[in-house]
Amino acid sequence: MEGNNIKDEIIASFKQGTTLTKLIYINLGVFVLVNLLLVGFKLFNSDTNWVGYLACPAQWEHFLRQPWSLITYMFLHESFIHIFFNILTLYWMGRIFLEYATQHTLVGLYILGGIAGGITFMLGINFFPLFSQHNFFYTLIGASASTMAITVATAIFAPERPIRLALIGEVRLKWLAIALILISLLGMGGTNAGGQMAHIGGALAGYVFAKQHQKGVDITHWISQIIHRIVNFLNRIGSKPKMKGTTYQRRESDHDYNYRKKQENEEINRILDKIKSSGYDSLNDDEKKRLFGNNQ
Repeated sequence: MEGNNIKDEIIASFKQGTTLTKLIYINLGVFVLVNLLLVGFKLFNSDTNWVGYLACPAQWEHFLRQPWSLITYMFLHESFIHIFFNILTLYWMGRIFLEYATQHTLVGLYILGGIAGGITFMLGINFFPLFSQHNFFYTLIGASASTMAITVATAIFAPERPIRLALIGEVRLKWLAIALILISLLGMGGTNAGGQMAHIGGALAGYVFAKQHQKGVDITHWISQIIHRIVNFLNRIGSKPKMKGTTYQRRESDHDYNYRKKQENEEINRILDKIKSSGYDSLNDDEKKRLFGNNQ
C-alpha cells in the first residue's frame, strides 16, 4: 500500500509539475531505469551492449542504423556525477530561462540543443584527422549540449544578471557562458573531445534561438508541434472505447470535458443569480438538485 502511495505521489508530481520539472524527472527516471537494467544484466552475466543503441555514434554508417540515438543520447548518463551536474545546470538555468520564454520553448531548446550537439559531434569526429581514423569507437551521451544551449540562451536574455557560484562567488551570466564556451574549445583536443564539440553545437543552438526569439521568431516551434502531435496520438490511444459485452464506454475527450464543465458552471451561476433575485424558494426541484448535486 505504501509503495503504491509513493508511486502515485511521483506520478502526480510529474503530471502537475512544470516542463522543467518533467525534464528533470525524465532524465532521472532514465538514469535509474538504465542502471538497474545494467545491474540485472551483469548479475546474470548477460550482454550489456544494448546501451550502445541509445548512445549517439560518431560513425555515419552506424548512426544511419540507429537514427533515434540523436534523441535518446541526450537523456542517457554514465554516472551519478555526470547526471548530477547536468541536472543542476538544467535546474538553475531553466528557472531563469522561464522568466523570459515559455515552457514549450524550454523543452524545444533542450531538444534542439541536443540535436545540434549530436550533429556537431559527428561532424567534428569525422572531419578532424586526429579522430577520423578511429571514429568507430566514439559515442556521445548526456544532456550537456542541451544544458549548454539553455545556458547560452539565458545569458543572452539576461547578460548582466548575477549568479552565485560555489568557491567563485558572484558572476554575471554573460561571463559564465563565455567561460564555458572557452573551456569547451580548449578541451576539444583532450580525452572528452567529442563531448566538448557537442557543447559548442549546443551553444550555437542557444545563441541562434535567443537572437531569433528577441525578433519574435521561435525556431523551436516545429519541435513543439511534433511533441504536441505525439501527445495527442498517445491520448487518442488511451481514450479508445473499452468493450464490455455488447456495450462500450468512451473516454471523454479534453474538449468535451471542458465544454461540459463550462456549461455546468454557467448553469450554477444562473441558479445563484435566481436565488439572489427571487430567493431560494423560487428554485424548482431540478435546480436544487443541480445546485447541491444528485445525492440530494
